[in-house]
Amino acid sequence: MPADDLAFTPITRQAELVRSGEVSPRELVEVYLERIARLDAALNAFRVVLPERALAEAQQAEARRKQADERPLLGVPVAIKDDTDVGGEVTGLGVDQLNPPAERDAEVVRRLRAAGAIVIGKTNVPELTAQPFTETLAFGTTRNPWSLEHTPGGSSGGSAAAVAAGLVGAALGSDGAGSIRIPAACCGVFGLKPARGRVSTPPSAEGWRGMAVRGRIARTVAAAALFLDACQGTIEGDGASAPAPGEPFAAVATRAPGKLRVALSFKVPPGVVAPLHPEARRATAEMGELLRSLGHEVVERDPDYGPLAAGSATVRILRGVADDAERYQPLSRLERRTRGLVRMGRACPAALVARTRADEAGLAARIGALWEDVDVLLTPTLAKPPLRVGKLDGRGALWSLLADAAFNPYTPPWNATGQPAVSLPAGFTPDGLPLGAQLVGRANDEATLLSLAAQVEAERPWADRRPPVA
Repeated sequence: MPADDLAFTPITRQAELVRSGEVSPRELVEVYLERIARLDAALNAFRVVLPERALAEAQQAEARRKQADERPLLGVPVAIKDDTDVGGEVTGLGVDQLNPPAERDAEVVRRLRAAGAIVIGKTNVPELTAQPFTETLAFGTTRNPWSLEHTPGGSSGGSAAAVAAGLVGAALGSDGAGSIRIPAACCGVFGLKPARGRVSTPPSAEGWRGMAVRGRIARTVAAAALFLDACQGTIEGDGASAPAPGEPFAAVATRAPGKLRVALSFKVPPGVVAPLHPEARRATAEMGELLRSLGHEVVERDPDYGPLAAGSATVRILRGVADDAERYQPLSRLERRTRGLVRMGRACPAALVARTRADEAGLAARIGALWEDVDVLLTPTLAKPPLRVGKLDGRGALWSLLADAAFNPYTPPWNATGQPAVSLPAGFTPDGLPLGAQLVGRANDEATLLSLAAQVEAERPWADRRPPVA
C-alpha cells in the first residue's frame, strides 16, 4: 500500500493490518512522522512531535504482536490534544508560560496506551482552550487543510487538522462548548462528544464546572467507536457518575439503527444572536432529506431551551476559564483577550455559579423532554462555514464572546445537559469549505448516534475525500 494511502486508512483497518503482520507499527509511525515533517509547517497542527518515544513504542508493539497480543489499537499512532497530560511532556494549554512536564499520563491516555495505541505527539489549542479557533501568540496559528486561509476551528483545532490532513489516524480532543464538534465540522471529519462521565478526566478535575468532556476525532464512525471503547471508563475522582457500560460501541456502529424519529431544528437558545448562513442551512436540510430517504421520520421540532440555557452555559464556561488561569502567574503572561475572559469569569459570583449547577437537572429535564417523542435531534453544527484566520485579531473579550456565540450557537447546550452529540461531515460550500451537521442523542445514548452516523456514512461516504494540503 502506498504510504499516503496507508496514512488515510482508518485506524480500524490499521489495527487489522498490524495484527495480521501486513504492516508493522514502525511502518505506521514512520509514515506519519514523514508526513508531519513534510506538511505540518503549513498547518501547525502539532505543538510537539515525539519521534523517539513513538518509535520506541512501535518496537514494543511489534514485540507484543509477535506474542499474539490482541489489544484493539496495538501499534496504531494517535495524537493527544495539548490540554491532556502525557507523562514526561509539558501540557501547554496554548500558553506561553510552560509548566513542568507532567509526572504521568492522564487516565484517558493511560487507557489508550493499555489498548496498544502509540502517542505520536500533542496537538495545538487556543490559549486556555477558550476559543473556537486555534491561534495563539505562544505557538502560532493552526490552519485548515482544506483552505490555509481559514481556521480548523477550536479548541481541538490541531487534532482535527492533523486527522483531516492524514498526519495521524485519530486524535483525542475535549469539548466544553463544542470544542470537538466545531473543528470536526470545519475540517470535514467525524467528531464525537460522549456523554458526561463516559470518559475519565483525572488528573484534571471536571472541566469548566462540568461542561467539558474528553472525546475523539477520527476519519470514520467505526474508528471513533473503537477509540471510544478503548477510552471509556472512570475512576474515583472523576466528579461525575459513569454511564453503565453496555455493548462495545465498535459493534453497535456496524448495525443498522432501525427506523428512528428525528427532530430537525434550526432554533438557537434565546438571547443568542446567530444568523444562520444559507450554506449551513442547506447542508443540514439536505441531511434531513437523506435521513428521510433512509427510512427515518424527520419532523421539524425545536428543543425547549428556556430563557436561561445560554446564560447558564456562559457562566460555567467563563468560570472554567478563570479556574484554568489560576496555574499561570502573573496573569499578564496571558493574551489580552484571554485576560478579559478571566476577569469576566472571576466576576461571576460564587452563588451564581453554584446556582447554575443546581439548576442543571431542571434544565436537562426541560430540554430532554424532546426525547420523549423523538430519538435524535438534528441541527447544524455551526451557524457559519469556517472563519477566516485572524478574523478576530485585536478584538477584546466581550466582542470575541459574542462572535463565538454567533459562530457556534448549536453546540454548548449539550455540554450543559451532558448529553452525547456528534458532528458528521455534511458536504462543502461552493468554494470548497467543509460543513457539518450535528446529531444529539438522549442521555447516555451514544449507541444510537453511532449507529445512525454509520448508516449516513455508508450512504454518503466522506472518508475518501482528501484536502488540498494532504
